[in-house]
Amino acid sequence: MDGRYTLHGQPGWGSAIVEAQLEALGVPFDFVEAGDVFADAAARERLARVNPLAQLPTLVRPDGRVLTESAAITLHLAETTGRDDFVPPRGSPERDDFLRWLVFLVANVYPTFTYADDPRRFVADEAAATAFRGAVDAYAKRLWGMVEQAAGAPWFLGDRFSALDLYITVMTRWRPKRAWFAEQAPRLHAIAQRGDADPRLAAVWARNALAG
Repeated sequence: MDGRYTLHGQPGWGSAIVEAQLEALGVPFDFVEAGDVFADAAARERLARVNPLAQLPTLVRPDGRVLTESAAITLHLAETTGRDDFVPPRGSPERDDFLRWLVFLVANVYPTFTYADDPRRFVADEAAATAFRGAVDAYAKRLWGMVEQAAGAPWFLGDRFSALDLYITVMTRWRPKRAWFAEQAPRLHAIAQRGDADPRLAAVWARNALAG
């Protein structure tokens, strides 16, 4: 693979999912710390020059083209490197389940953080914003319950490690956090603990303050 990628991210945020793949696949990349795009208007403005939505992760290819949406980036890296470390290859029995739950996580679960991390972006009234966050967080727990029912062992797809396990390892660090998963979603909690301990990812987790 010629050239270097540029990953715009923030330690501990969703960009860690892409950073882990780049690192494990040996893809050359530079990391640009975006800052808190929720709280810092200047950080949001800087990122918007690259990605108009000012969302993370944002990946710039060696040819200058911009990739957004972590699922799209995951599939791009698998196809570009020709490796199946994180994405089951075409024709494999796990492929359909992988695609289903990858889209489920990014289309259903991930947006609950987008809306509830800073509800005042969507609901101006303080009391209404608080109620909105509570409702979204409750909905997220319902969604996680669906993911829990579908989870295999030792990894989400069973014996086959995939990018789904990266998503689970990172996202279970966020609300409602690991203690809730330990009690309410033990399969996902076990997957996350295995992800924490994966030696290929130790440096990434440490950089992102996600170490077990």
